[in-house]
Formats: sequence, C-alpha cells, structure tokens
Amino acid sequence: MPPILNYLIHLFLAALLLVMFFMIYTRLTPYNEVLLIRQGNNAAALSLGGALLGFSMTIASSLLHTADYQQFFLWAFGAMVVQILAYFCTTRALRMAQDHIESGNTAFGGLLGTVSLAIGAINAACIS
Repeated sequence: MPPILNYLIHLFLAALLLVMFFMIYTRLTPYNEVLLIRQGNNAAALSLGGALLGFSMTIASSLLHTADYQQFFLWAFGAMVVQILAYFCTTRALRMAQDHIESGNTAFGGLLGTVSLAIGAINAACIS
C-alpha cells in the first residue's frame, strides 16, 4: 500500500475516533460544554480541552504501537472507554461537578482537565 494511502487511512480513523469521543463525552456530561464555552465559560473549556487532549494522547500512542487498522481502532476505542470512566469516577468523588462547571469555577475545570490529561498519559503509556 502506498504510504500516502496508509497515512490517510490512519488520519481518517484518528479523526473519526476523536469526533466520536467528543460527541459521546459531551452527551454524557450533565452540562452543555459547547454552549458554556460559547458563553465564555473557562471552566468548561479547561475540562473539555483536557479530555480531548488526554484522549488524543491515547490515539497517538495507538498509532505508534499497533500493527494494523483494526488493532489501532480497538486500542483507541478501549482508551475512549477508560477516559469516560475516569470522568465519571472523578466527578463522583468530587461531587457537584455540574454546579462548579456551570458557575465558571476555573479551578475545578482545570482539575477535571488535568485528571483527564493524567489518565490519558497513563492510558497512552499502557498501549505498547
């Protein structure tokens, strides 16, 4: 297979997984991140941005450490599940996430984003 075709297939799958993660994540959270971000809510931007970056690290690691498209997709999909579970565990432990994010508590949004980044880094390192 020509290298450019291999690149395009990987790029398409990675973009598809990122869009899937965005759609699933924003539907599962109890607040509307996109609306809050449009209104200038930095807490929502920090939280969602950290989640997207954390998941992107697992996509990158999956691309580097897998031999074929199916294996890449399965590892990345599994990482998506872990990232979403991490969000639920974190918000359950910290309580009142919706109130903190909707009120614009940037410290809380930063914490949620950082937890997502940390989980993403660990998740990415585990894919080898």
